Amino acid sequence: MMHVIRHRKVFVSISAALVLVAFIAIALFGFKPSIDFTGGSLWQIRFDDTTVTDASLREFFSSTPHGNDAIIYPDLSSQSFIIKLQNVSELEHQSYLSELTARYGATTELQFNAIGPTIGGQLKQKSIYATILVIIGISLYVAFAFRKVSYPVRSWKYGVVTLISLLHDVAIPAGVIAVLGKYWGIEMDANFVVALLVIMGFSVHDTIVVFDRIRENLLLKRGAGSFDDIVEDSIQQTFARSINTSLTLVLVLCAMIIFGQPTLKIFEIIMLIGVVAGTYSSIFVASPLLTMWHSFGNNSTGKKNTK
Repeated sequence: MMHVIRHRKVFVSISAALVLVAFIAIALFGFKPSIDFTGGSLWQIRFDDTTVTDASLREFFSSTPHGNDAIIYPDLSSQSFIIKLQNVSELEHQSYLSELTARYGATTELQFNAIGPTIGGQLKQKSIYATILVIIGISLYVAFAFRKVSYPVRSWKYGVVTLISLLHDVAIPAGVIAVLGKYWGIEMDANFVVALLVIMGFSVHDTIVVFDRIRENLLLKRGAGSFDDIVEDSIQQTFARSINTSLTLVLVLCAMIIFGQPTLKIFEIIMLIGVVAGTYSSIFVASPLLTMWHSFGNNSTGKKNTK
């Protein structure tokens, strides 16, 4: 049996190191925003010539005024290509279409959408607000839900620990996106924000399961056993459930990454990283932080009393 609380400093240190690396990566590399946030054009086209590849299209667009930063990937479900470009006018759009037809033969345009920089900026702002509000809202909810548990840890501390765990779960996939953007040109789009929100919801669910068991055991064992022992028992009682639930989702995400659409691969990879990070934080970060905070409070109180 793995004793989590006994080795809590090791587990929390691992998390702290990962979060620190993630913050450094974000500070050094930043994010490469997609047209969802900066504005641009999303174009989906299909060729009768099945020998056309994304590499040949990338070579074509690299010679055009707005195609140096073109993002191109195949959509296997419709046997087409999805192309992301900087803002292009309707005249340039039609010119590209004519040149593609002349070079590759019959070309079918499935969709062409332009997103202005103003709309992209508003979406970016709303995404940031949504993420912050969700984190704060979840923390306040946890503090309220545990309002009747005031011994030996006050209810608001559960909310603060949940907030720290959520920041851990968000920071790690964000750091991964920063690294992928720097070295592989992966963009941060609206799907990334959706993935973060889903990760937070999944992570807080696991955390609340453990906290709820701690609450039950505190009421059942009031005065019997130390707080550390009660938390350890609660973790062991929920350990298998948390791992099995997460493993089910991990297997589904792995299958989607291998066999799913290329357009959703980054979303699925971020989800996978976030689920693993969230499961780790629910077991090895949130509850140990509660015990560390409790121990620190007791030590501080003891020192004051001895003076």
